[in-house]
Amino acid sequence: MTTAMKPAPALLAALLLTGCATGSRSPERFAWVTGLKPEKADYYRRLHADPWPAVNRTLKDCHIRNFSIHECEIDGRLYLFAYLEYTGKDFAADMEQMAADPETQRWWKETDPCQSPLPPAAAAGKIWTDMQELYFLK
Repeated sequence: MTTAMKPAPALLAALLLTGCATGSRSPERFAWVTGLKPEKADYYRRLHADPWPAVNRTLKDCHIRNFSIHECEIDGRLYLFAYLEYTGKDFAADMEQMAADPETQRWWKETDPCQSPLPPAAAAGKIWTDMQELYFLK
């Protein structure tokens, strides 16, 4: 490389620092809760034991990482807890993109009837109730 082609040390340092700053952006964390219908629980578990590759691909394309769904029984009722990390820049736009995906729509036609919305979500015409983060250990 000729001297004319070598980047100035200050420019190189600035580019490296900028790259590090944008690469270390912390993800946004989201969590939700909903009920699980007992008569549909086994089917719901089977679906999630072998999720459709196109649905997983859409989740990743929409900047979703570390997505998990957990099941819990409380007072004889089944509940689902979902957690994900969002690494994109426009959550609403990415969720619209996901909702427009035909395979995701087909997946939701299978999973939605298994779920039993809690009253706040049902009142809003939703399935999952938003949860508020109270604590996070990094």
